[in-house]
This record gives sequence, C-alpha cells and structure tokens, in this order.
Amino acid sequence: MNYFVTGATGFIGRHLVELLLKREGTIHALVREGSRGRLDELGERLGAGERLVPVVGDLSKERLGIEAFDEPVDHFFHLAAVYDMEADEESMERANVEGTRHVVEFANSIDVGLFHHTSSIAVAGRFKGLYREDMFDEGQKLPHAYHRTKFESEKLVRAEIEAPLRVYRPGIVVGHSVTGEMDKVDGPYYFFKLIQRLRHALPEWFPLAGPEGKKVNIVPVDFVARAMDHIAHQSDGELTGDTFHLVDPEPLSVGQVLNEFAKAAHAPRFAMRVDSHLTNVIPKPVAAGLNAIPTVQQIRSTILRDLHIPPAALENRDFDADFDARDAQRALRGTGIAVPPLSSYSTKLWDYWERNLDPDLFRERSLTKSIEGKRILVTGASSGIGRELALKLAEAGGEVILVSRTREKLEEVAGAMDELGGKPHVHPADLSDIDDIERLANEVIDEYGGIDILVNNAGRSIRRSLKASYDRFHDYERTMKLNYFGALRLILSFMPGMRERKSGHIINISSIGVQTNTPRFSAYVASKAALDAFSRCVAPEVIGDGVHITTVYMPLVRTPMIAPTNIYDAFPTLTPEEAAQMIVDAIIDKPKRLATRLGTFGQVLYAISPKVVDQVMNTAYRIFPDSKAAKGDGKAGAEGDGKPEERKPRKDEEMSTEAIAMAYLMRGVHF
Repeated sequence: MNYFVTGATGFIGRHLVELLLKREGTIHALVREGSRGRLDELGERLGAGERLVPVVGDLSKERLGIEAFDEPVDHFFHLAAVYDMEADEESMERANVEGTRHVVEFANSIDVGLFHHTSSIAVAGRFKGLYREDMFDEGQKLPHAYHRTKFESEKLVRAEIEAPLRVYRPGIVVGHSVTGEMDKVDGPYYFFKLIQRLRHALPEWFPLAGPEGKKVNIVPVDFVARAMDHIAHQSDGELTGDTFHLVDPEPLSVGQVLNEFAKAAHAPRFAMRVDSHLTNVIPKPVAAGLNAIPTVQQIRSTILRDLHIPPAALENRDFDADFDARDAQRALRGTGIAVPPLSSYSTKLWDYWERNLDPDLFRERSLTKSIEGKRILVTGASSGIGRELALKLAEAGGEVILVSRTREKLEEVAGAMDELGGKPHVHPADLSDIDDIERLANEVIDEYGGIDILVNNAGRSIRRSLKASYDRFHDYERTMKLNYFGALRLILSFMPGMRERKSGHIINISSIGVQTNTPRFSAYVASKAALDAFSRCVAPEVIGDGVHITTVYMPLVRTPMIAPTNIYDAFPTLTPEEAAQMIVDAIIDKPKRLATRLGTFGQVLYAISPKVVDQVMNTAYRIFPDSKAAKGDGKAGAEGDGKPEERKPRKDEEMSTEAIAMAYLMRGVHF
C-alpha cells in the first residue's frame, strides 16, 4: 500500500500520518526543501523509520515542482492549505486554490487509486437551512476569503481530478480530545482571552449576560483524523456517497460553547444568553451605518485588539446552515469513532491553551526590559510598598528617584538598592506641602530632564466614622493634601515632558475602598476617588501622546499605614512584597486598571444594586469596632512613618467571631 500526503506536518496531517503508519505501506510526504527538518522530527517521534519518505516539492510550482516520481499511489491525501482567519487573501488564494491546482496536476500525472480532498464546512458560507453532504454549489454567499478559497479548491478538485474522489468537510477543528494539543490559536480559541479576563475580574459564581448565537460545529482533531482514516479505507460498496461531513450531529450554540470553556477556566458563566433574534431587531442599514462611524470603528478595533480577536473571527464565528452528516455517520457506525461532547474535553483544551498558546506567554514580561533606559520616581519609598517596589526595580537594574519625607530612611533604601545593582537617587520632600512638591519637581527636571514613570504611592489613611468626624474637618483636608493634591501636583509637573517625548506612564496607587465604598473611610476613600476621577478624565487627552495612566486598586496591605488600627492584626492582608509585585505587573503591562476580583465585583454590584451594598456595608460598620486612633487616643498613619509603638488592643477593640469571618470572606477589604 502506497500513500501520498500533502500537509503531512500540519495539524490534521500529522495525526493522520500517525494512523496511516499503523497500517501496511509507505507514506510519501510532500515537503519543501527548507522544511525537511519538521518531517524528520515527525518521523522520529512516530517511529516511522524508512516508511515515511520525503518528496521534495512546492505547492506554488506546477506539478508541485516534482520531476521524477513513478510510484503508484493507492491513496492520495491532500490536506495542505491555509486554515487561518488572520491570513491575507493573497496567501489563501495562493495556497488553497493555486496550490490545489498544482496538486491536481501532479496527481493526474501519476497512477492514483483514490484521491482524498480535505475541504471544510466553510464551503457552505452563509447558506441557510439543511446543507446535505451531496450539496455543494447552491449559490450561497461566501463572506470571507477563507470560505471562498475552500469553495474554489473543492470546485477545482471536483472538476479536474481524474482519479476516484472522496471529499471530507470537517467542522471547526480544535485540539486533541485527550491531550488538548493544538498548534495555533483559531476558531473558539480567539475568545479564550476574553474568558481569562472575566476570570481575573470576577468571581466564578458571578452571573453574566451574553450572546446565545447560532450553532458552532466544533470537532477535535483526533476525531477528524480517525474518521478520515477509517472512511478512506472503506470500499465503494460500503459507502453511500463520496462526500462526508465530519461534524458534531448535536452542535452547541455560541453561548453554550463559551459557557463550557468558562467552566473549564473557572470563570463566570453567561447565565442569561440573549437570542440573536433580539439583536436582529436593529435594521441592517442602521447597524452598518453605526459601524461605519470612525469613532465606533476605532473603539471596536481597540477592544478586539486588546482581546486578541481578529475582526474576521468575530464576524464569522458561526454558521446559518445545519449540516447533515448521515453518510459519514453510516460509514462510522459500529467503529466507536464519534464526536465526544465538548464538556468531556474542554478542560484539556483550556489547559493546553493557557500553558502553551496564550498570547501573553509570548509578550515581553521582563521587568528589566520594560524599564531599560527609563527613569522612575516612586513616592512613599522609605517603607512599606514603596520600599519593596524600589528593591524590585533595583534587582532589574532600574534607575529610581526615591521620594519621602525622611532623608535618613531614603538613604537606607538607596544603600539596599546599590547592593542589588540599582541606580537610586534620594530626593526628600514633604508631599503634603505644595511648595515643596514644586521644588522637588523642578529639582528633578533640572537634574535629570524629567521622568518616564511616576508611581504615586505615598498616602495617608484615616479610619474614622462620620459620627466621630463632625468636628474634624481637618481630617478631610489632610488626606486631600497628600492623597489627591500632592499626587496631582506631581502629575501636572511631569506630564508636559511626557507628552512632548510621546512616552510616559503614571501609576496611581488607589484603594479597594474606592470600589467597595467601605464605611469609616470617607476621608481616605474620597481623596483616592478624586485622583481616580481625575485620571479617568485626562486619560483620553493624553493617550494620543503615548502617555498611559494606570490605577491600582490596592487591597489591604500590612504596612505602617494600617498599624494604628489594632483589628487589622487579625485581617488577611497582602505583604508589601506582594503589593509591590502588583505595581511591577502594572509597569510591564500598562493596564488601564489593576484590581482584585472582589474589588471589581463590589464595583459591579454597586452599579447594579447599590442598596444591597449599603446593607452589607452597614453590617460591617456595626460589627467592626472603632480603633483607638479613631477615638482620639492615637493618630492616623501615613506611608513612610516610623514603626508605631507596640500596644495591646483594648477590650472594646477586640473582634467578634462574626467580624473575623467577614474579614476572611471579604479578603483585602479594609473595614
């Protein structure tokens, strides 16, 4: 038995070759001269020995550029093609149509017993209704170059091949149902990044609304290869046709597919799925007009680019047709070859993608590379989060301007940075004094020419109820001076240089309290929210100048700033090292915002049902006691303060079991 295979090292091809090697015979594989290494690796992995024979040729050449091949071929499998919605039309035309033409020329010049053409259900295009296996050219619209070139290649084979023909039309091919192996991001994989973002943003149990969509016919690659191998070796008398739809007889909708993968990813699922008929009430001319508006196009493009979704993949994610597969099912009856339910292997597909294909794996994730040649100013650098951030930057060889009130403490941090290979510069300043901030900014600009990254980390926290604040207006003034006006003055000082250089990054360390609206923190949260609102307003003005603004909604961190509140001794908190790593991630990725899932959930819940949040937070207000500082027996902390005195909590400051349970349930929220 002699086989000839094009696309032997491709995704479906290598699985088919593995099955063919279990049969008798020699497999001749078309390979470009420069790609012989891949075929050799495949042969070695499969233990093919001398049974896998390379035939040097090229799809772009007439008769594949093969001059001498006189072996009779019992089965000729043509799988080589471009299966990529991101590929340009010229590449698809060259590989799928012209390449197929050259394959047919070669096959017609040799002795071929049976020609097997791998097509796709994409040939159905926008056909509506039942698309049978014996149907082909039904005047259907072909919306994308992939649909058109697969249709043209099948049409060419049907018209010109001289050998007996069998055509296979797989559905949307995904990874192996046992190993999860996949060679590239395609089909439903384009939506994995969205699912991953939802997982990071919201708890798994949070219900979402999403699309129901039409049917998506997904099949694992091992099913396709096994089905092709089996059907190819059946006699004509055992088959009822020459075209076989290798599809799921019970396909899922877009919404069901997304939910299966969301479940595999431990992400929130779409509890309410909107039927496409509801969205179709918008007249097509109106929808087309809206999509033609440049601003709408830009917004759409930015969202899709951020999620790594090609526009073509979104527009062609499903089919209008139902695919009949009776001939394929008859041929496979009694073999055990069938499409497994997606739920049985979705976890394997997700795990393989996240470990091997996630686009973020191939991004530059090195802090060293991200800060190379950049000057970074960190406020509140003498202790806590600021100190740990400075040390991490030093390990990456960063040049850091350290800012805090006390020179001695900054000198200590600078010494530690020197030992780690960093380049520290000490610049003490009182960030609650606008005049001193202006002096600092002028000093930095005169000495270094400006900065590339500003980390507004210094902050003052006051935990005091409204009832205890009626005569303490100065609390609100103090927090606004440092947390808002101090950070704002720095931004206004360094922003002109960033815009002029068309590059800059401002990172504002906000609080989870801005998202969750925690009681007793009205002074602190209001000051952080002011900076948050300012940043949201100016971001659209400066993004065109290459300046990014990131807000980090920091959960509770064990720093000197929270030390005056004794109850926090029993709270689960981040360490300063963990908090600093969040800022490092912000420096590398430049996200618009960085938050915990609980913080984002609190923000979403407040938008949906603010009264429910008020009730929950009222419970927190009642069960958590006031601190000694709030009652006037201590003082509020500020980032960069010295270590407070050791003291034992008073009886009225001790937490109840209910309070401890709530602290752990709402981990990271300060009450």
